[in-house]
Amino acid sequence: MIQGVQIDLISAERLDRLTAMEKIRLILDDVMEGNIVILEKGLAPDEQSKLIEITMREIAPDGFSGIEMETYPVRDSSGGIFGKLFGGKRSEMRLTVIGPANQLKTLKKEKDLISAWVSSSR
Repeated sequence: MIQGVQIDLISAERLDRLTAMEKIRLILDDVMEGNIVILEKGLAPDEQSKLIEITMREIAPDGFSGIEMETYPVRDSSGGIFGKLFGGKRSEMRLTVIGPANQLKTLKKEKDLISAWVSSSR
């Protein structure tokens, strides 16, 4: 049997079909099983807050230790000077890595790089 860590890569298309609670449950259920989840498109700020809130309720001594979550910094797509003048500024959510806090450790985070260490011990 192969030993290691399962990594689930979830496409933006799949995330777009889910409600906020469905996204949170999908992520949290996977992470609670010890999997690493990579979202092609990050969560909205309110979805991130709800994920953290629900995670805090799920933490148990000698059980689930919580989540580690990293995302690239938000890139603003302003559409140039006209976009700024006419309110065309939109935030673009970016790739997000989520995993069990006791298995995933962020080593380095830059504007275009997330470097993480993943442990297979559960």
